[in-house]
Amino acid sequence: MAEENEVLMSEVPLVDVHAHYTTADYIADAKAAGHAMPDGMPAGYWPSWTPEAHVELMDRCGIGKSYLSMSSPGVHFGDDAAAHELARRVNDAGADAKATYPERFGLFASLPMPDVDGTLDELTRAFDDLDADGVIVMSNANGTYFGSLASRPILEELDRRNAVVFLHPTSPPGYQLVDQGWPRPMIEFFFDTARAVVSYVANGFTDEFSNIKLIIPHMGGVIPLLTMRVEAFLQGGGRAQSRTVQELLGDFYFDLASNIGPEHVAALNSITGPDKILFGSDYCWTPPEPTRLRLDVIDKLMETHLADWRETTSRNAGKLFECNCTPGIGSAVRNSSGARHGQQWSGQ
Repeated sequence: MAEENEVLMSEVPLVDVHAHYTTADYIADAKAAGHAMPDGMPAGYWPSWTPEAHVELMDRCGIGKSYLSMSSPGVHFGDDAAAHELARRVNDAGADAKATYPERFGLFASLPMPDVDGTLDELTRAFDDLDADGVIVMSNANGTYFGSLASRPILEELDRRNAVVFLHPTSPPGYQLVDQGWPRPMIEFFFDTARAVVSYVANGFTDEFSNIKLIIPHMGGVIPLLTMRVEAFLQGGGRAQSRTVQELLGDFYFDLASNIGPEHVAALNSITGPDKILFGSDYCWTPPEPTRLRLDVIDKLMETHLADWRETTSRNAGKLFECNCTPGIGSAVRNSSGARHGQQWSGQ
């Protein structure tokens, strides 16, 4: 194992922007609120997490730094006050892990959306007191979609703070009518991400809140396939913007978390270039061994599409967070302007 770690860590250290944590009291609260089977996953699927186990996994996989976030179902289970208190507790736990391992962990703070007042309060505390690196938002919160007009006060504050915002899917409202008994992460997560992003783009928020740095997970899910269709409907409805939907989507960042193949690379390549690609593991919801095996898959896939994907994604993260995220790539982050936007992935 020591020899394996030495080999992996000799590579360019990865920066993981899609890394989750849990706490025992968070899981207890979620189960009490009816989430014994989170998003339709099997009972007992809730993963345990410790910072020590996470760092060990990072060392095995050559990950230099991970930005921690709470995954779906988020922190709001129907009561605003309880959601605000739960957000405080999980954010404190994440901040403690970051303080213990400052070189290895960053933090995306959870927000008690859709409660606007509670969200603004916790957002302020997260950035000013906990030194959060950004926030995580669910694609929808009790049916209120990120990017909807109801989110404007929150978006205004995030824009004022030049915030990094990590969007994560969750179960859609009325999932009982459409999921056909399958776990929602299999299909519904990709479509709920699209609902949130299309709402954000169609409402003109990409340009209006141009200081927000939005990360879209899972290589955009189905979003690249909807680009021209959304554009046609916006134009036909008299809501065309100064830039095309394809151009607007090119402002966002996209992570590689998911079971990806060449078709995903081709789809994502249609809307963005390698300068907006980030690495994501989806640990701890993806167990350690599948996490390691996914890296092998990405390495093999990127041989013909983006051979230096490790260095590229880590450099992109350094620019996004305006920091030297991992040892060994600081000069690359500071001195390189990165890949030209619009550059094709394939072709070496």
